[in-house]
Amino acid sequence: MVRRGQEMLWETREKMRGGKGSVSICHLEKELLPANGRLFARITIEPGCSIGGHEHVGEAELFYFVSGEGVVTDDGAQVPVKAGDAMTTASGHSHSVENTGKEALVMIAAIIKE
Repeated sequence: MVRRGQEMLWETREKMRGGKGSVSICHLEKELLPANGRLFARITIEPGCSIGGHEHVGEAELFYFVSGEGVVTDDGAQVPVKAGDAMTTASGHSHSVENTGKEALVMIAAIIKE
């Protein structure tokens, strides 16, 4: 099944997970995901904005960075990221993402339940 961009759910979240500014999310409806899928989305974080720190329990989150640059906090360690990088946060671990660049930080995100 192909889902066109204009058919997908678009939303903007302010101060997502306690972060700064706004984050835009384009995602598939949960009903279209496999049983163990919780999220599949393109997330856009504008310069100076962020997704605040949070822990994943009973699920893992995967990121693939499409464009831009930023810093992720991976279990407390700050790590620079840029287009072409990927990240996995397993159950019981935490992360945050901040756009430290001059252009939008765009990433593909998937959350998979264990």
